[in-house]
Amino acid sequence: MKTYYDRRAPEYDDWWLGHGLFAERERPGWDRDRVKLAQFVSILPPVRTLDVACGTGFLTRHLRGDVVGLDASERMLTEARRQAPNASFVRGDALALPFENDSFDRVFASYFYCHLEEDDRRRFLAEARGVAPELVIVGSRLQAGAKPERWEERVLKDGSRWAVFKRVFVPDELATELGGEVIFASAYFVAVRA
Repeated sequence: MKTYYDRRAPEYDDWWLGHGLFAERERPGWDRDRVKLAQFVSILPPVRTLDVACGTGFLTRHLRGDVVGLDASERMLTEARRQAPNASFVRGDALALPFENDSFDRVFASYFYCHLEEDDRRRFLAEARGVAPELVIVGSRLQAGAKPERWEERVLKDGSRWAVFKRVFVPDELATELGGEVIFASAYFVAVRA
């Protein structure tokens, strides 16, 4: 999985923007919802935030306050430094956070929690709750006819194929799972604070 995201770094934002291999994908209202999600992230209170698995910094750049992005991929961090120059970045493992307890006010994770199987989910939640009292998780909303858990084949521009575990969420069910509340929901996205 780490190798996949490292190789995907230069083309990752194509998914957000509907470019490249995603240009022909039918997603009515996607651009509107993506803008609403970015606006939502930008109005979160400005606190010391750890953005876990920050990727290219696509959402990191909208976080306010003292922001630290963490990712296992140096190529993702290179992209993130360009997109979010006011944040600082650390290469590290989201399942073994390299920070002392209570180092942050909030852990923010977008499109990371959705890739964790059960044991890793428990491990991540323990790590996140150790470093910050607040957790905000952003993920995809379950679409009609879709399976909530699945293995997907992902294809990169170089033609390589990767098997990736993916979960998508019913907002209230994610809130219950995390012991929190839904703070944003649109046709495509959901955010829960716990």
